[in-house]
Amino acid sequence: MRLAQSLLFGNLAAFFLPTLALAQSAPISATEMNAAFGVPLWADDQLWDDADSEVGKRLGWRPESRTTDSASFRLYAPPEMRVLGARPFSLAMQGTDGQVAQISMVFANKGDVEQLVELPPGLTKIQADRERTRQIREYAKFIQADSAAISARLTELLGPPTAATFGDNRAAAEKVSRWDWQGHAILLAAPRGEYVAVRVVPTTVADGGTADRIGDAELMARLAERVEKRANGDVIIRDIPMVDQGPKGYCVPATWERTLRYLGIPADMYMLAIAGSTEVGGGTSSQAMMAGVAEIVRAAGRRLETSGGRITTRSVARTIDRGLPLMWTMFVVPELNRAVSDRSRQRETVNDWDAYGKLLEPWRKEARSIRTDRDNGHMCMIIGYNHETKEIAISDSWGPEFAERWITEEEANAISQGNFYLVNR
Repeated sequence: MRLAQSLLFGNLAAFFLPTLALAQSAPISATEMNAAFGVPLWADDQLWDDADSEVGKRLGWRPESRTTDSASFRLYAPPEMRVLGARPFSLAMQGTDGQVAQISMVFANKGDVEQLVELPPGLTKIQADRERTRQIREYAKFIQADSAAISARLTELLGPPTAATFGDNRAAAEKVSRWDWQGHAILLAAPRGEYVAVRVVPTTVADGGTADRIGDAELMARLAERVEKRANGDVIIRDIPMVDQGPKGYCVPATWERTLRYLGIPADMYMLAIAGSTEVGGGTSSQAMMAGVAEIVRAAGRRLETSGGRITTRSVARTIDRGLPLMWTMFVVPELNRAVSDRSRQRETVNDWDAYGKLLEPWRKEARSIRTDRDNGHMCMIIGYNHETKEIAISDSWGPEFAERWITEEEANAISQGNFYLVNR
């Protein structure tokens, strides 16, 4: 009887196993990928031939910047949103020549750690402050929890990952867990105590494929073409990508990401924050950042230069005319910052530039009484000048509406920390 049962089972197994094998080998669909991720990332099994604008619209991510050959879209996610079973903070997409190039999703991270704090009801103010401090101090637990949750979700869908390294040089390289699906490499990075990030890139990029380095002469020609000279005397650099640093003190890494990407060097503000020893919630070591950026720049065949001194339209013209923006350390003065925004909006409708020049005179005089606060240190870009109005164009990493604003020479010097950085050929 046992033999008969065994033979019968063997026959049944022979009948069912091919069916089971087919079921197990059925490819994962785009619908299943979207369900696992929790966002409609894929319309079919190929993301890389999709128009970036269409994907941005499908996802509901805000357009962040659009240059001649690149674009970016970003969403700072609401607290209730979940992607891959974890709470995301920054969801970003970069496009090249109108098509999707890569996706970057950042989860628990030390820059946004204060938003991870959850206080139980009924605490006194003293108790709430203590609990908030405790949770912030132990923020690494949030990173570990998100990494584990995301890894489990991806492993359940795509099987065990492989260990890999992503990045072209030591300063910007990540140790990652990698899953591949239909020409997409899904990379999970969780540097200890820093952040959890999921990047979706073409498998060729994850394998180490990079574009050929642009020669010095070709790069300088390209940059020169990006210098716009307007009828009113403005000289401005266009085509600089925008990066919105979000509600955290990441102005230094965000500004450097913009600069490096403008020069064709891949960069990400969260990875740069590691190089700059950026603290919890923000605050970056300029010395550490310069060392990290210098290594990235050298690997791309460029060099990092530093300088100081007063700001004049003549002094910044030497680099702006070559299409090279300056990274500038300064202080944010809230009252002046609001006035500069208002004045820059009004400037867009000016027809009488002589009258506008007279309008600036009171602001030049008031600049003498500006007082700065060392706790409001900031980095932005100098991207233009106007010799006639004696104004400097600046660009902040706060979103598209801050891409171009104008201040007087006197105001610039009143709030300057006196340090400038330049990536040269």
